[in-house]
Amino acid sequence: MKISRRRFILASAVAGGGLLVGYAATRPSKHRVANNTLASGDEKFVTNFIKIDPDNQITIYVLHSEMGQGIHTALAQMAADELDANWEDVRVEQAPALDLYAASDMINGFAEEYGLPNFLKGMVASLSPAIAGIANLQITGGSASVRYTGQHGMRYAGAAAREMLIQCAAEQWGVAASECTTELSHVQHNASGRSLSYGELTAAAAELEPPSDPQLKDRSQFNIMGKAISRVDIPAKVDGSAEFGMDHHSEDMLYAAIRLAPVFGTKLVSVDASEALQRRGVKRVIELEDSVAVVADNYWRAKEALKLVKSVFESSENDSVSSADIAARFDAELANSDGDKDFELGDAESGLEAAADVIEASYRVPYLAHAPMEPMNCTVHIHDGKADLWTSTQDPLSMRGRVASVAGLSEDDVTHHPSYVGGGFGRRLPFNWNVIDHATKVAMEFDVPVKTVFSREDDMQQDYYRPAVFSNFRGGLDASGNVTTWHNRFTGPIQVPGASHIPYAIANQSIRVVDGETHVPIAAWRSVDHSQQTFFIESFMDELAHRAGRNPYQFRMDLLNGHPRHQRVLRTAAEAAGYGENLPEGHALGLSIQESFGSICAQVAEVSIEANGQPRVHKVTAAIDCGWAVNPDGVESQVESGIIFGLSAALYGEISIENGRVAQNNFPDYEMVRMATTPEIEVHIIESGEALGGLGEPATPPIAAAVTNAIYILTGQRVRELPIRKHKLNPSPSLASV
Repeated sequence: MKISRRRFILASAVAGGGLLVGYAATRPSKHRVANNTLASGDEKFVTNFIKIDPDNQITIYVLHSEMGQGIHTALAQMAADELDANWEDVRVEQAPALDLYAASDMINGFAEEYGLPNFLKGMVASLSPAIAGIANLQITGGSASVRYTGQHGMRYAGAAAREMLIQCAAEQWGVAASECTTELSHVQHNASGRSLSYGELTAAAAELEPPSDPQLKDRSQFNIMGKAISRVDIPAKVDGSAEFGMDHHSEDMLYAAIRLAPVFGTKLVSVDASEALQRRGVKRVIELEDSVAVVADNYWRAKEALKLVKSVFESSENDSVSSADIAARFDAELANSDGDKDFELGDAESGLEAAADVIEASYRVPYLAHAPMEPMNCTVHIHDGKADLWTSTQDPLSMRGRVASVAGLSEDDVTHHPSYVGGGFGRRLPFNWNVIDHATKVAMEFDVPVKTVFSREDDMQQDYYRPAVFSNFRGGLDASGNVTTWHNRFTGPIQVPGASHIPYAIANQSIRVVDGETHVPIAAWRSVDHSQQTFFIESFMDELAHRAGRNPYQFRMDLLNGHPRHQRVLRTAAEAAGYGENLPEGHALGLSIQESFGSICAQVAEVSIEANGQPRVHKVTAAIDCGWAVNPDGVESQVESGIIFGLSAALYGEISIENGRVAQNNFPDYEMVRMATTPEIEVHIIESGEALGGLGEPATPPIAAAVTNAIYILTGQRVRELPIRKHKLNPSPSLASV
């Protein structure tokens, strides 16, 4: 890869240590860089996130991708409130793929979350902008946008800009800054009745250096945060003017349909494209190391011609691998290896030996696809030693860097054109490169834009999947039915530390991970490890409760005495759902709780069993403590979204392997919850005032166990393997009243 001199210097500084400190201390202010590179006319950046026009129009730049989660609105609310802006005068734009908008606050946030020592925090904070730039980190993921970029970036940007504007007004009036106030995009001096708009002050403010530690508002002072403000992206999505990566078009554009190696990791051996090349509109057939692509003047022609291409891929040792083979391997790993330490407390082995009752259970979940609604696509135009890139992505900087690497260009010569994202869920994160790599390689053969599109079948069979995971438990109870021991072994890899840990007060715990590597490519999937581990943990907690003869709700509440936030969330969900009250005949309630990404979410599912032996989820009552709600409507929407996403996976989701390749082709093979089967969802937001938590993912993990725990009450059958559709369930009238 050709890299810029600046990036070479920065990378060398990371290797050399001390040089980076010097760069961090002397680099130009970000708003000065923004003014030099992005501002036009009389508009000025007061901070790199906030641009103000002379007519008092305020533009807030959001570095994270809008994927339907409402992040453009929430982050803009945070900056605008601290700025004391008039929301009616605020516009929101996607920040460009420039180092200026690297996600440095995410580095600081995750460093804090995973226990960075205090003496290193100051150094990491000062270096994080340079580190984020070097790493091409402009990522949207980890439910981190509001709690990290919002809290530590957008709010501070708004507060800093406000103080700068006040300073300029005070100097112009010859009064103390403390005598000035702000409201609705104006600075006021109440004693003299004078007022200046931000637009009148922005040119002078842009000459100042933003304060490093501006005063943030107390929650009692919020005017915009905490309000259910309509999302800024909705009008364009309703009237059809919103542009996604797939929407980019130019008159000279060509289109590529591609066939990748069906067995992951194998190479292309031979191609016979003679018949395809005779088809109307076909320009070329491109052979790559692991694939063959047909390029034509529209996508349909390319796709249809690809069906005529005869291709042979090399054979491999994985050609005969099936899901059953993978399951047998995982079972053997769990039986023969004690794995690596994840968490240890007390003496679990002795605890099991001393237990009056030992319960064992094994759980398993399959691979899952991301299956976003917008198919994977990437348009690349390479010309004059430069490249233009259009793709829906969760990390524009990273994608820009990847195209530069594949094409042999300087990153500074690659321009990413931002767009909305039609769903991501982890599929459009860095390192899930296949569509980007192949699109770039195909485009290198032409001097016009080439749009490479993965068909739905391509995306289903060439994804980077949520890992299949097996988990074996042993739990010890004493003679009084109290849990003394928690023993857990599961297949890896661990993608998010701590997901397998429990909040329950159990004296002896041993949680270890064994190897779970296969030839199937894996990546983060919405909520990452929490989706698997919460199903395991909350299902086994229910098993322990029933074995002890205890009410599952009270059983959990007693073991959560050291976690009052968890208790409050679980109590709120249970009481709102009418837990313990009379239900319609044949209905039962199951519950589950999990803390993930800084938020605590509990769910109670009301379930019945239909005549076909499958469950019907009538209602899900959820409670979430995310610290406090920046936009309550956004919180509610994300909880609803997470539940529907997780319920689809619990009921139907499965990627299976046959002959080394994915068996599923399209949505008929990969069902999801539809409008007719979506339960009523009731969301309760708990404003604890604690640190902000994430929202994009925490509602996905609890739903599977909530449903299967209700199924046990109805049927006496434990669903220990997902998806639920694989099980024929038989209602048990004697258990339905439990």
